[in-house]
Amino acid sequence: MSTNPSTSDILTVNPYESHPSLTQLEATALWEYAKLAYNVRTVTQKTRQLNEEPDKVMLAKLRILEKKMGLVLTLFKASVWGVINDQPEPSTHSGGYNDSNDLTIRH
Repeated sequence: MSTNPSTSDILTVNPYESHPSLTQLEATALWEYAKLAYNVRTVTQKTRQLNEEPDKVMLAKLRILEKKMGLVLTLFKASVWGVINDQPEPSTHSGGYNDSNDLTIRH
């Protein structure tokens, strides 16, 4: 290989095409490997970049969701507490258990 093309040229120009020791098939195969190596390097760089820098937009959305879920949990606990407090105490019943006010679905 007499000239050293830039990495972006590897996708358009076969640097092995005019090499005297290679057949056309070998030059084409080496070129495909060079393009594959370039694409793998690009994917690796982008993966590292994504891994090192957290997605700020996603983090902001997740924080909003976290606050909303905290509010939902608090409201759920309050409503369960309200239901428990609205039930009559067992000492106010005259005689055993009366299930006339029980609205639980039974199968």
